[in-house]
Amino acid sequence: MSIAKRAGAEFLGTFWLTFGGCGSAVLAAAFPAAVGGPFLGIGFVGVAFAFGLTVLTMAYTVGHISGGHFNPAVTAGLWASGRFKTADIVPYWIAQVLGAIVAAGVLYVIASGKAGFTVGGFASNGYGDLSPGKYSMIACLITEVLATFFFLLIILGSTSPRAPGGFAPIAIGLGLTLIHLITIPVTNTSVNPARSIGPALFAGGDYIGQLWLFIVAPIVGAVLAGVVSKVLQSDD
Repeated sequence: MSIAKRAGAEFLGTFWLTFGGCGSAVLAAAFPAAVGGPFLGIGFVGVAFAFGLTVLTMAYTVGHISGGHFNPAVTAGLWASGRFKTADIVPYWIAQVLGAIVAAGVLYVIASGKAGFTVGGFASNGYGDLSPGKYSMIACLITEVLATFFFLLIILGSTSPRAPGGFAPIAIGLGLTLIHLITIPVTNTSVNPARSIGPALFAGGDYIGQLWLFIVAPIVGAVLAGVVSKVLQSDD
């Protein structure tokens, strides 16, 4: 499969992850009372499942084309485990980040079509005052490294040739759901630099200033997981 087709699949997958996951937070997480009765929205539990479902659905849809990374940290983790070529890292990262930015742009156009719209945090990630629960930078750094570490262990383990075939997207999707259930109150959950970059560009201000953590921490966690998984799954 050509790198152009694989990068295209990554663009679409990351677009869907960002649009579906962040869209659920921006458009449906909370909703004012409407005529005919209150609609309280899906809450952070619903957002957690939305993120998991985006990965599950697109992994089955285009995973056979690109491997279904949809996340620069996943690409880095697979590379560290010896399961991804160095030459393909940059094309994948470009496609993933572009997919997230375009998705955030489309989401912004839709959300701004509602009277009284204010961009606010726009589903961005943050620490300190920008953390949903006002958690410190250190707490958020540890959270993102640890959550991404285990997310990559799930991915690398469930896609191993020795794992039961056909079930990896389910494990990965549920794993991402669990991660969101734990970490939304802390960082609004990144574990994905592309997902963080897209919304932050529209939220602006301090959200852009804090992006470094949500780029560095997931990459570090993913690379550590790649090294550990390589050792665990070796035949030695």
